[in-house]
Amino acid sequence: MELKPLNSDSASSNSEESFDLVELEKKCAPYVRNDVYGTMGRGELGFYEKFLLGIAILTLVPIRLVAGMVVLIVYYLICRVCTIFSGRRSGDDRTGEDSTGEDDVLRMGEWRREVVVRAGRFAARAMLFVFGFYWIRVDDRRLKNNNENEESKRAGAIVSNHVSYVDILYHMSSSFPSFVAKRSVGKLPLVGLISKCLSCIYVQRESKTSDSKGVSGMVTERIQEAHQNKFCPMMLLFPEGTTTNGGYLLPFKTGAFLAKAPVIPVILKYPYQRFSPAWDTMDGMRHVFLLLCQFVNHIEVIKLPIYYPSEEEKEDPKLYADNVRKLMATEGNLVLSEIGLAEKRVYHAALNGNNKSHQKEE
Repeated sequence: MELKPLNSDSASSNSEESFDLVELEKKCAPYVRNDVYGTMGRGELGFYEKFLLGIAILTLVPIRLVAGMVVLIVYYLICRVCTIFSGRRSGDDRTGEDSTGEDDVLRMGEWRREVVVRAGRFAARAMLFVFGFYWIRVDDRRLKNNNENEESKRAGAIVSNHVSYVDILYHMSSSFPSFVAKRSVGKLPLVGLISKCLSCIYVQRESKTSDSKGVSGMVTERIQEAHQNKFCPMMLLFPEGTTTNGGYLLPFKTGAFLAKAPVIPVILKYPYQRFSPAWDTMDGMRHVFLLLCQFVNHIEVIKLPIYYPSEEEKEDPKLYADNVRKLMATEGNLVLSEIGLAEKRVYHAALNGNNKSHQKEE
């Protein structure tokens, strides 16, 4: 193999790029991968790691793909049977504006709704098993006060740190909440009906009509209703607005706290030895593939007591959000970071540019 010498300008340029990336990684620490697969999942692997990867590709991945499809299709069929007589009222067409899937679920009879929820929780747990999360360690720190009545104990939303798409599967298996989704999700094969059974709030971001409440208003209404109505599913919200590598907690957006209702803080952690389930600097398909290749994955959950806002916090959603964030960081041993999605995009752009330059050199 012939080695091509680098001229001084090229070497200097590479050195500067490397230095800039190192400095950027220090600033964007919440998004930096530290597993054996490296940044963007393109790190150099040793022989042993390649051997394990090859075995998994030939055995685990095909089995898990088939098992995952079976779970998805079976639950879809359950949802189809339970909603077959729950069509929309005539003239009720909301395809052009923001809406929710709540009515679809509430129109189901009580027993059908119970079947959908219980089957959904089981299906989500089965999916986690398919992904290699055989055991889930839960540290439940919620306070139980028998003097409180059921209404006062009920929270309106679950607020969680955001590490991976796996977060959603865990929360579905635990409490089957609803969440915000693009309107296009409701039209996807299989997943569309399931999202309706989750009572998702569908948003069409392109819609600017005057009668549209906006995402924030719809989320606030749903949280308030969930707090008061035990048949209305709680909202699941990730107030950071993006994923991290799991060791940090970004600033919280106030959307989950505008309703002035109590919330349940939940902290998710993914201990790992080889591959981190955190979805940070890697593209989706590569991440799913490598996650399926891991023989065992781990998840740890910390459920904190219901957080009841003070009168001051009710009047100041930013204060409410900041106090819940500080509590979660303390209880979860997470580092508070003040960067956000903008810095993540800069970091990703730098990584993609650096990767392309290396490809050209090769």
